[in-house]
Amino acid sequence: MPPANVTSTTLKRIHREIADLKKEDLGAIKLGPSGDDLFHWTATIPGPEGSVYEGGVFQVDITLGSDYPFSAPRMSFKTRIYHMNINERGSICIDILKHNWSPALSLFKVILSLSSLLTDPNPKDPLVPSIATEYVRNRVQHDRTARRWTELYARPPSSSAAASSSAPSKGKAPAASSTAPTPQPPECRPE
Repeated sequence: MPPANVTSTTLKRIHREIADLKKEDLGAIKLGPSGDDLFHWTATIPGPEGSVYEGGVFQVDITLGSDYPFSAPRMSFKTRIYHMNINERGSICIDILKHNWSPALSLFKVILSLSSLLTDPNPKDPLVPSIATEYVRNRVQHDRTARRWTELYARPPSSSAAASSSAPSKGKAPAASSTAPTPQPPECRPE
């Protein structure tokens, strides 16, 4: 259902982005409206080759406001991911979704930026400071944990996995730290 007060400018822009996506080589990325709702989109981002997320498939939920593209879309990861710029609720800390948003950006460009964020996280502006600290101080442990979470939460089912569905489960992810959450910088606090 579209938000209230939708302008013709917003609708034209959304339709233009849909048309542009049909012409674009998305590679393995999938992006488009969710069903008939032009204001709710979904994206699928494959883990970048050579990264700790390689082999994973990450689902992103996208909500457009009634004044899109003059306000940034709201995006969140639906697939769990061990990443310093993405918290346990899927909130994302990336400048183009906050103070550096521009109407010149398209949803596809933002999704490409999220894919780049998987390869090049930003430890100087983390949403999860403990993961950023681990990344800087113990990269081997960070990478091991990120690969494990990718295996646990982001691997698409394979035909061999279906055949061995009676195999024991891989267990749960590490529990969240029992310490109080660290306050987040204002620019990265979820809205």
